[in-house]
Parts: sequence; structure tokens; C-alpha cells
Amino acid sequence: MNPSPVSAAASGNPPASPAPAEAVDAADASARQTGVDPKSGMGPLARRNSGNEGASGLLPGRGLERHSWIARPAEAFTAEALRTRLIGGIQSWRDYPASLRLWFWLIPTITAILGGILRFFRLEAPHSLVFDETYYVKDAYSYLVSGYERSWPAKANDSFNAGNPDVLLNTPEYVVHPPVGKWMIAFGMWLFGGDNPFGWRFGAALAGTLTVFLVSLIALKLFRSHTLGVVAGVLLAIDGHHLVLSRTSLLDVFLALWILAAFGALLLDRDDGRRRLASRLAAQAAASPGGRPSPTQLVAGPWLGMRWWRLVAGLCLGLAVGTKWSALFFVAAFGLMTVLWDISARRVAGIRSWFSAAIIKDGLPAFVTIIPVAAVTYVATWTGWFLSKDAYYRQWAATNPAPGWDWLPNSVRSLAHYHLEAYKFHQGLSSDHPYESSPWTWLLMGRPTSFYYQSPKEGAAGCVVETCSSAILPVGNPVVWWGGTIALVILLFWWAGRRDWRAGAILAGVAAGYLPWFMYPERTMFIFYAVSFEPFLVLGLTYVLGLVLGRSSDPPWRRRSGLYVVGLVLVLAVLATAFFYPVLTAEVISYQEWRMRMWMPSWI
Repeated sequence: MNPSPVSAAASGNPPASPAPAEAVDAADASARQTGVDPKSGMGPLARRNSGNEGASGLLPGRGLERHSWIARPAEAFTAEALRTRLIGGIQSWRDYPASLRLWFWLIPTITAILGGILRFFRLEAPHSLVFDETYYVKDAYSYLVSGYERSWPAKANDSFNAGNPDVLLNTPEYVVHPPVGKWMIAFGMWLFGGDNPFGWRFGAALAGTLTVFLVSLIALKLFRSHTLGVVAGVLLAIDGHHLVLSRTSLLDVFLALWILAAFGALLLDRDDGRRRLASRLAAQAAASPGGRPSPTQLVAGPWLGMRWWRLVAGLCLGLAVGTKWSALFFVAAFGLMTVLWDISARRVAGIRSWFSAAIIKDGLPAFVTIIPVAAVTYVATWTGWFLSKDAYYRQWAATNPAPGWDWLPNSVRSLAHYHLEAYKFHQGLSSDHPYESSPWTWLLMGRPTSFYYQSPKEGAAGCVVETCSSAILPVGNPVVWWGGTIALVILLFWWAGRRDWRAGAILAGVAAGYLPWFMYPERTMFIFYAVSFEPFLVLGLTYVLGLVLGRSSDPPWRRRSGLYVVGLVLVLAVLATAFFYPVLTAEVISYQEWRMRMWMPSWI
């Protein structure tokens, strides 16, 4: 397959930012006074040097030669010029050559198939609840039976592992996480039964596979390169940390899925909003005698109407918060990010009061679109609790009157009290755990959480030597995690120095999932929380590999050399996953082989 051309922006080297459109308007308006040719846009100095600078007549070194709308200011507000300025040359998958359009969908599909094979193969091993599956799988089974969490007798895990989960008690269970992830686990149990590990892990494996599909699709959208779409999808598909979380029924992989889906929806909204802005400004320009919007129209620009992709983003963010409350940080970060995109769009389009206009005409509608939808979605995820009679704290308000708040339904007050108690629990969670880890160590994989370890002896469980090991350790792929950590530093410079919005968007995703944990230094934390921002870490590494790959306009030898380096990185990542695979999936290997894979003492 021939890779599609990588634009300058896609490879991390965006073309020089065009001058604000109001400058174009001013230049055209002063043409009569400065002697600018209204057809070519050339002033006296430009015409003097035109023999050395090409047909455009633009001064050298400005990086503007490709922007014909600068040479012809009267065309700056045509729909095509505005769309090109705001979105770029490739505005959707339909803009690819016919021979490449199919690959836009095939690449994410193929990488997802690869991810699915790794996640579903031997999904039933080990045939027992591992680590925190003891909570979430049993809660999910409770949902199937009663719609809310019920308590379990002593040694309930033994019954579950033996294929007899129907030992629920009639009393409610106190839990501190919202329902969405557990409902998604319950979906697999509904399809394949709750009496087998494949059924209770199916939802996680499916969510992990869909995340691989989304990260590849988003990479295609961000970088406009088929090659980089392959890179992003493959890197996430084979990463050991994401692989283990996709093969274990914890909540975090579901959180990652909904966060990434919300990010993708906001990417689509970014282009949709800019298309609307271009269309409405062009319509105003076409209706004006001078072929440009009037000065009054350019003060704030047009309203853009209902942004449907923001509704989708709000829905996904509501489901993310309904999985884990840590998604609230993504709600804040993504909300700020989408408003900044709108501020930039109005500035580039030539709106004079671009900041205040974007806040009023884009920011406020974004808030009233995303936040209410996310809130309603979140509350709806508690439907099972609302419909119950004896779920935990369900009748709290009936026995705890609150003067001044009695106008609220008892169910709402009870749910609010439940949330307050759960928040207190999370704030006070500081008990010691042998595999707890500080966020400072996460990117370096300082202390992976051991999910499972057994030491079968010779003749047992397929062990053919004196002592064997069977382990599940969610250790990340060193190429992905250590390379991604270096990539984040490069992205910071590219975002600050080149003002590339792609770098900023990726950094926003990492920051929202990573930085908030530093606010709770006393809290018990685990490295697998990092899976929520891991897709953005992969996108960051892919961004830097795009820099290595080079621009589509680079000489063939440069592109070929870059492709070799990118290919080498992928090969090393695949070999690393193959090396660590036995300790990711509970394969029985000799103790010496297990120790050989424990690269750091802190991994044991």
C-alpha cells in the first residue's frame, strides 16, 4: 500500500499561519492609496522584485506563496478560500483520491482486527477472578439480576470461579463507582453467561478493540496520513498495558473508550463548525457589493447554529463520568479545548472581535450543549438504582428530613447523599497497598500492578520444569511508553513554538488524565489509571514519528529514510510485545523466563 501524502501540518511541520483575514480586507481597501494592483495584489515593492520572486510577487521568506487568496484579496471571503484557510486542503475522507478512500476505513478496521485477536485469544485464561474483578464482575452480575449492587456471602469468589454465580444475598452493597462500566461488563455476561470468564471479560475486550479502531481513525483525521493511521492503531493494539486492561474486567478500559469517543466527536465538530463559519461568511460576502462581509458583520461574525457533534460529545462524556468520576477532568479540558478552537477559527476567518465573539457565540452555546447533555446522561445511568426499592441509600431521604430541601424528590436527595459519601470515601482512600504507585512513576512504568501470579510445580498446569510462573502484569510496551514520554516533551515545544493545534489537543488529553492525580499525593493510586490517557500518549508518539517521516514535499530519499525509521520503531514495538506476551496473558513459563522479563526490581 502506498501511503497517502503527508501534509506539512500532518507531519508536524505546518505551513506558516496565514495573516488574519482582516489584514487582507484592510489591504484591499487601501489599494487605491498604496498602488496595489487589485488583480495581483502586488504593491510597488513587490512589482519591483517580481522578476526574482515568481508570479505571485510576494516578498521572499514569508511562506505565503501558496495562498492565492492573499495575492487576490477580493477572493479572501469566498467559500472555498475560507474552507481552505480554516480546515485545509483535505477536509474529509472524501477528499482523498478514489484509490485511497477505502483505506481510510480499512486501516482502522485492520488494526482493530489485530487488537481484537490479541484481546480475545485465550480470554478465558485464567479461569478465575483476578485482582479487582472480584468487585466489578460480581457487581455486574448483580445488575443483571436486580439492576443494582447486592452483597455476596463469604467465599463467593469460589462459587463464581466454579461457574455458580447465583449466590447473591438480598441485602444491598455499598459501592463507590458509577454504573456504566459495570453495565458494560454485564452486557458480555448477558450474551455469553456469567458462569464463565469469557462472558465476564467480553465487554472489556470489545471496548479495548473499539478503542484501537478509534485511535487509528482519529490519527487519520489528525495527521491526514494513512501511514500514521497504521502506526497509531498498531502501537495501541500491541501495547501490553492496554492489552491487559482489555482482557480484565476493570472499569478503566471503558473509561478510555468513552473519553476517546468524545474527543473524536469534538474533532468532527471542529471541522463542522469551521465549514459552517466559512459558508455563512461567504454568503454574507456574496450578498455585499464589495464581495466581502460588511464591517459590521465582521465585528463578531455569524451564529453557527446547533452543533450536533457536540451533543454526541456530551453523551460520551456523560457515559465516561458514569464510568469513573475522574472523567470530570476531561469534561473541563475538552470544553476549554473546543472553545479555543472556535476562538482560533474566528481569528483566522477575519473576525475583528474574535475572542469575545467566540466566547459569546461559540463558548456559551458549547456549555449549554455539552454540560446538560452530559449531566442528563450521567443521571440516566443510575436508572437501575432509581427503579429499585432497597438499593444502598435508596431510602435515606425518607428517614433524614432536610428542611429547606424538601422540595426535592426523596430519590434525588438520596442520590446526592450517596455521592457525598462516595466522594468522602475517595478523598480518604489512603490505605497501603503493595502495588500502589505514585503518578511520578507512571510514564516510566515504575511499579506495574500485579493482577495475578501463580507458581505451579512440575507436572501441574502444563509446567515441565521444576518451578514455573503464570502471571498477569500490565507492563506497558517500553517502545510505546518510554518513546511516548520523550514525545510529550517534543510536543510541548511544537505546541509552544509552532502553535500546532494537533500537539495542543494531544497534550490536553494527556494532561486531563494524568496531572489531576498529582493533587492527591496521599491517596492510594495505581498505574493502570493511566490507561485513560494512554491513547493520547500513543497519538503523541505517532505525531513525533510523523516528524521523522517528513513532509510530502521532501525529497524521495528523505521520505524513504523516514519510513525506514518508522518501520524500525514498529518492528521493535512488536518484538517487545512478543517478548512480554507470556506475562501479559498468564501463560505458564519457567521461573527463569519470568525473571528475565522483570526488567526492574519494582516490577516484582
